[in-house]
Amino acid sequence: MKQVMDKKEELSEVKIFAVKTTTGQERNVARLIASKVEMAHIPIKALLVPDTLKGYVFIEADGPHLVEEAIAGVRHVRSRIPGLINFSEIERYIVRKPVMEDLNEDDVVEITGGPFKGMRAKITRLDKSKGEVTLELLEATFTLPITVHSDYVKLVEKAKA
Repeated sequence: MKQVMDKKEELSEVKIFAVKTTTGQERNVARLIASKVEMAHIPIKALLVPDTLKGYVFIEADGPHLVEEAIAGVRHVRSRIPGLINFSEIERYIVRKPVMEDLNEDDVVEITGGPFKGMRAKITRLDKSKGEVTLELLEATFTLPITVHSDYVKLVEKAKA
């Protein structure tokens, strides 16, 4: 029980600041900030660039003056959002939910790994216990069912109801 309390207290002491960037340049901004932090020895603890939230980079530091120092003169940085960001607000960007939760039969997916990488396929069967999906390749000349792990598929289009 004490360990849980310590974790909660630790998270409440975390100081996270949001930096507004040009949309689509979040990763570049994070790389530029990271190299500046390394070269100037600015005590920044962490950088977060969520895939699902465009136009923002989150920086963990002990104070806003350190963030200002880190972002000063960096291209594509628009501004620092005043105030602190609660950890609970960005937690959903850190904790990944399993891909399986969003998938259903007849959904169209793109295969992101393996020999069929880049191909589109239709889901014919889901095995939630094993975390696998059975697919039918859409671009193949004949139907060949293949089974891949759900981590290797990305949802492209939901099935029409």
